[in-house]
Amino acid sequence: MENSITIGIDEAGRGPVIGPIVIAGVSLDEELKVKFKSAGVKDSKMLSIKKIYQLERIIKEFSLDFKIVVRTAKEIDDRFKSRKNLNYFELDEMAEIANSIKGDKVIVDSPSANTSKVKAYLEKKIKGKEITARNYADRDFVEVGAASILAKAQREREVEAIKKELSYDFGSGYSSDPRTIAFLKIINDNGRINEEPYSKYIRKTWLTFKNLTRKDLSDFF
Repeated sequence: MENSITIGIDEAGRGPVIGPIVIAGVSLDEELKVKFKSAGVKDSKMLSIKKIYQLERIIKEFSLDFKIVVRTAKEIDDRFKSRKNLNYFELDEMAEIANSIKGDKVIVDSPSANTSKVKAYLEKKIKGKEITARNYADRDFVEVGAASILAKAQREREVEAIKKELSYDFGSGYSSDPRTIAFLKIINDNGRINEEPYSKYIRKTWLTFKNLTRKDLSDFF
């Protein structure tokens, strides 16, 4: 019996107000799943950044195929021009990855609790491959854990590059991070939040940005 190949797909950076979202896919056969699990491949949220970078090298060298897609803050904001919410934006990227790398089965970490709806949507976009959509798939399937590691490693590099360009350590880029909010307040207060190079890295459709830049009557008196 032929050794089946499964594609695991996951993302990193879905929620931040600063920086890109990164979506990755990894193709593994049954033998590689066992080896990767033994090597410590699992949900990237359970790993240190040092371990993530170590495992990233192994995944890239030994997986049967992989693909990493980076979508900028502007591309995320622009989805509204086509009236596409973030879930569908992410699912379309997942479908493109699944169609472009080898594998006869696909397992995605579902961006929605409605996994049956996600599966039905992906089945229209991905042809000739068996689809599984699961919440916490990065925790339960080693191939999805591998994808989460590639996505997280790339996202970390993207964020570090942005910090270097802006000469400011704004933390994680998430709205829950005090350093991120402090940075946004500084560039908003000095009138530069909508100017380059800052503007291209900030998701302006996020409520964090809207609340920060919203003016009220007292601002004019």
